[in-house]
Amino acid sequence: MRRRGNGTRRLRVAAGAVVVLAATTAPGPAVANPTPAPAPATPVCEVRGGRLSEISGMVATDGGFVMVNDGADDEARRRIFFLDERCSVVRSVSYPSRPRDTEDLAVGADGTVWVADTGDNDRSRQTIAVWKLPPGADRPVLYRMAYPDGPHDAEALLVTADDRPLVVTKYSATLYAPSAPLRPGTTARLEKVGQARLPASTTSNPFGALGRTAVTGAATAPDGRRVVLRTYADAYEFDVSDGDVVSALTGGTPRVVALPDEPQGESVTYSRDGQSLLTVSETADQPPGTLPTVLRYPLPAPVASPTSPAAPEPTVRAAGDGTGRSGALGTYLVAAGALGLALIAVGLVALARARRSRSR
Repeated sequence: MRRRGNGTRRLRVAAGAVVVLAATTAPGPAVANPTPAPAPATPVCEVRGGRLSEISGMVATDGGFVMVNDGADDEARRRIFFLDERCSVVRSVSYPSRPRDTEDLAVGADGTVWVADTGDNDRSRQTIAVWKLPPGADRPVLYRMAYPDGPHDAEALLVTADDRPLVVTKYSATLYAPSAPLRPGTTARLEKVGQARLPASTTSNPFGALGRTAVTGAATAPDGRRVVLRTYADAYEFDVSDGDVVSALTGGTPRVVALPDEPQGESVTYSRDGQSLLTVSETADQPPGTLPTVLRYPLPAPVASPTSPAAPEPTVRAAGDGTGRSGALGTYLVAAGALGLALIAVGLVALARARRSRSR
């Protein structure tokens, strides 16, 4: 989420997002899976130097970390940063042209760093992009892509074993992938390949109900047999069979790791041994002197072998007369609740504007 230093803008974006949720998630079946009690996070290191205060993407490497800000206006922050194991910046790589809104990072099988330039709070971009930085290179290469159905805001990126980028939209967890190989100087057409289904959550976070559904980051385990999507509140780990990430996200049942009360948690990556998740928050709106802190969360043990197919989801039937009217009523109630949240968010926007007017 790109910041503008304006609380009203955040509320406006939240209101729009809730409307999107009302339209896209109400008809869908709910995935019943209560959020487990959170395991305590262990601080790993603090990011110093001041140039990484809006961290939106992070990957762990053998030597430490790679991080990016989310489209910072300051040129000194608009770079790909390499950090050591103590979170000290040891190298930075600039872009040959200005990115729009960099939101996530991934690493390909050959060590190439992928930067997702996919943020679009206003849903106004005609194209999005990924930047690829091969090992040892000093300039990333730009590859443009376009959605088939209009703009989306997206903050999560996965890269499949065959080097195919998979973009996950923020407010509907819809999956898009290019229909042809990426080429510099051309715009690849994206195709919708599925939609991830995340369990309901009750985890505390600064954005409430919206924060429990907004997908803000993704990562692939070092062995490629697991992937994770995160929201502002939780991380959802899926088992991957035969390298099929799309099937894992659209048909698998995830394990849940609660990430409670992170200030603005947008980044997630696996530790190099694959035994834990690492996260880091933006700190731009935190009290002066607050440093971004990399946190480590232990992963729950898998309940089945990653190579075995996912168990089918049980069918849940609502009590009723067998005609489906009870299920339809539930759908309408969900939609009504989402609309109510939208109206509340719009009211908060008006309140914030009124307060600003009185303070002038």
